[in-house]
Amino acid sequence: MRRIDWRWFVVSSVMAAGLAANAETRPQYGGVLHIAMRAAPASLDPADASEAGFPDNAQADSFARRSLTTLMFDTLVTTDENGRVQSSLATTWQVLPGGQRWQIRIRPAVVFHDGTLLTAEIAAASLRAANPSWNVAANADSVIIEWDNSHPDVLAELALPRNAIVKRTSDSKPIGTGPFHIVDWQPGKKLALAAEENGWRGRPFLDSIEIEMGKSFRDQMTALELGRADLVEVASEQSQRVSQQGRRLASSAPVELLALLFSRDASSPEEKLLREALAWSVERSSIRSVLLQGAGQPAATILPNWMSGYGFVFSTEADLAKARQAREQVRRIPTWTLGYDGADPLARLLAERIALNAKDAGLSLQPTAAPTADLRLVQIPLTASDPWIALGNVATLAGVQVGKAQGAVEDLYASEVAVLATQRVIPLFHLPVSYASASALKNWTLRRDGSWAVADAWLGSPKQ
Repeated sequence: MRRIDWRWFVVSSVMAAGLAANAETRPQYGGVLHIAMRAAPASLDPADASEAGFPDNAQADSFARRSLTTLMFDTLVTTDENGRVQSSLATTWQVLPGGQRWQIRIRPAVVFHDGTLLTAEIAAASLRAANPSWNVAANADSVIIEWDNSHPDVLAELALPRNAIVKRTSDSKPIGTGPFHIVDWQPGKKLALAAEENGWRGRPFLDSIEIEMGKSFRDQMTALELGRADLVEVASEQSQRVSQQGRRLASSAPVELLALLFSRDASSPEEKLLREALAWSVERSSIRSVLLQGAGQPAATILPNWMSGYGFVFSTEADLAKARQAREQVRRIPTWTLGYDGADPLARLLAERIALNAKDAGLSLQPTAAPTADLRLVQIPLTASDPWIALGNVATLAGVQVGKAQGAVEDLYASEVAVLATQRVIPLFHLPVSYASASALKNWTLRRDGSWAVADAWLGSPKQ
């Protein structure tokens, strides 16, 4: 009988197990990634202004549009998690003294999904379409952008998804240079993408991506549980429960502002006092504990602390005594209508709770799902990690002008205080964006700005 060398058997078994484990964790090509989302965009063009409406329908699309845009299109530059500018379709850039003229050199040998070579002329036309007020021109292999005054945050703006470089055909179909190209597009319903074999950054691991749109949080979670989706959104108030159930959960930094937004300026000193009373009356801590199930952070500023560095200075605690004191200085108390998204059950509960807080202070709020109201409960995605851009976008939605970016935190603080002093917006919470994923989905990331990145993702076995 042949003797068995048990030592060799043990060694070879260990080596085989190691090789098998290494094979299981090594990126694999192929497979279809299935994603579900609530947003139901009618256009894929990053510069389509109709997809950036306010207050209810299109704002909810902002995070989704960021994610979709990066799959199909590229910007001239990108920013990392620390806000540092990275090259993308631009290789270098320089600004003349005074900050009024920027020269941005275009990466050579990049082609669009239809085979067209990327040129400075196409890039300049794309930026003009997204920013009609900009003075943009092509010069040889560079794009030249000029302003009447200094424009120090131009690189941060160029990194925004709406400034992605797009080649538009005669039928207005947008074509990009991103890692995936469009195979099937059913506006508001479904998007099918295929890997770009000759992309300038190399071929993605995934063969294709299929995205179902207009799906509720509940429908998305059901699809994940049944294996019909690999990546789904999770409502902020459900994130803790989903995590406790053992599901793979990823959450961004607090990047969404939940706030009360007035439809107009205060018309009198008395109305200003009533708005001040309303701000003092909201019990953010209890709302967070009960309705939001511990999600997010109470807020008294537009910008979250991680973005500005000074958010902690502002008190978020309710002060019923101050609220009543302000209210008692007003003889006649009107009834304000408080609008909310009727399709969102949580929004209705939040509006009703805020109305009860206001009643304790002697104010009168009437929640309504009607499209027009004196003030609205809104969720505003902070559209950039750059604080000046984020503040400017919220101020624009509130109908308020904000000063030019100066760079210093003192200037940022002064600008935000000025916006808050208009009393057009009352910040309530800063919320994160959360996603749950199937165990088979590997190497995907959730960016700090709330968008997901799956260009480098791959699909393994569910047990890995």
